[in-house]
Amino acid sequence: MIDGKLLVEKLLKYSKTFLHLNSRDEIYMRNLLLREFKLLEPLDESVDLSYIEKFDVPDELVNEVEEYAIENGLTTDLERNLYSTYIFGILSPLPSKVNQTFMEIKKEQGIEKACEYFYNLSIKNNYIQKTAISRNMLWVYQDGNRYLEITINLSKPEKDNKEIAKLLSVKPTQKSKYPACFLCKENEGFQGTLSHPARENIRTISLKLGGKDWFVQYSPYAYYNEHMIAISDDHQPMHIADDTVEKIMDFVDFFPNYMIGSNAALPIIGGSILNHEHFQGGEHLMPMHKAPIKKAMNCEKYPNVNVGIVDWYNSVIRLSSKNRKEISDFAKAIINAWEKYTDESVGVIAYTDGVRHNSLAPVCRKQGDEYIIDMILRNNRTSEEYPDGIFHAHPEYHNIKKEGIGLIEAMGLFILPGRLKKQLSMIADILCKKEKYDYSALCDKENYLFAHKDMIKELVEEGYHDTFESAEKRVTDYVNNVCKNILFNTAVFKNDGKGQEAFIKFLNSCDIK
Repeated sequence: MIDGKLLVEKLLKYSKTFLHLNSRDEIYMRNLLLREFKLLEPLDESVDLSYIEKFDVPDELVNEVEEYAIENGLTTDLERNLYSTYIFGILSPLPSKVNQTFMEIKKEQGIEKACEYFYNLSIKNNYIQKTAISRNMLWVYQDGNRYLEITINLSKPEKDNKEIAKLLSVKPTQKSKYPACFLCKENEGFQGTLSHPARENIRTISLKLGGKDWFVQYSPYAYYNEHMIAISDDHQPMHIADDTVEKIMDFVDFFPNYMIGSNAALPIIGGSILNHEHFQGGEHLMPMHKAPIKKAMNCEKYPNVNVGIVDWYNSVIRLSSKNRKEISDFAKAIINAWEKYTDESVGVIAYTDGVRHNSLAPVCRKQGDEYIIDMILRNNRTSEEYPDGIFHAHPEYHNIKKEGIGLIEAMGLFILPGRLKKQLSMIADILCKKEKYDYSALCDKENYLFAHKDMIKELVEEGYHDTFESAEKRVTDYVNNVCKNILFNTAVFKNDGKGQEAFIKFLNSCDIK
């Protein structure tokens, strides 16, 4: 049995150490916790709780809170996470206080220290669940001068492109629930449900982007270091237009230590949330950022901007300049040109019956005083052969990744579904004869490895392996190659003679020579 009175004191000690609980508020907070735990009086003895000062994460206390709540009928096992989130929300500073502290640190110590404060708070109050994230599998695939980062994320549900597209049919005024979506500002302090995560412990920082009210928060999934999301105060659909450029440049002026990018804002190519404008950013430099220019070019209209084609798997234009207005105008010109560009020789068609297909994902960062904007060209056309997208992962790769290839994957960080951890291990067992290979059994749609039947057949025909380690390496090599080929699939201008000639043709149409 969990001692509730002792638990209250543990939570107070943790809050004073990590959550900036002021000693003046300690009695008040103690009484709040006593009420929540249905206790009439506090612990009447002194206990050494100094060990709590060494906690890296709050996991132990989260578990105790949940167990105590279940034992005393305060919550159910099904809703235990909702309850612990509520308690840590109480213990966290108010949103206004977090904003005030962030801005004070930014002014006195700089933006990096302010981000450090905000990021650490988000871990210590259990919004970013560091322990769960640490269980994710992560490796780097070196492909000549380029590389990919590949992670099997155990906390991210796999989404279907058709379900994502349905979100676009829900107009902002059709508020079928509260909050309207997972990104809305009304999530701050929301109690949550079994289908909508509790957000009492989320904290956000307000700022202006493009003259509009926005806010930033860290991602609870943390796909990379200091993974930040910038979100519009208004529940309006994603879009790529002139104002997008101004917003991402405002962001890097405020956060010069972070990169920022927008998804392409159309189904299949636009990420998983299309009904609320937001950007993905953070401290991490993606593999694409480290790819060099393979063909330098220039534009007479923008003489102070360097422009070129990036040596990357998909089709990326890189602009760089210290002149904000000039690079901004150049980026806007490319956005507008690409939206209506058609080249049927390579399957690029801008519109079909008035339905738009071209969009792009702009990504901005700063190096000193220089702005760098990478523009990933995208197209979401489908066909009878490729009903899930011509420039999407092709069907032979769907067993590994079927979701839309959004901004993060397009930049070279693959987030693969958690199911693969077990499935890839089972495939390795077959390849080293630890488990029997039976193709007919794999063809049963109820078989856990059904989606991988062709992959397994191909690997078995290559030959068996003497050890599990050898088999596991071969499976990993297969996944690496699939991720690379998926990015090749997304390239609107392929990395061959015809494709690159078409790429140059598009750039020439923008007066880029």
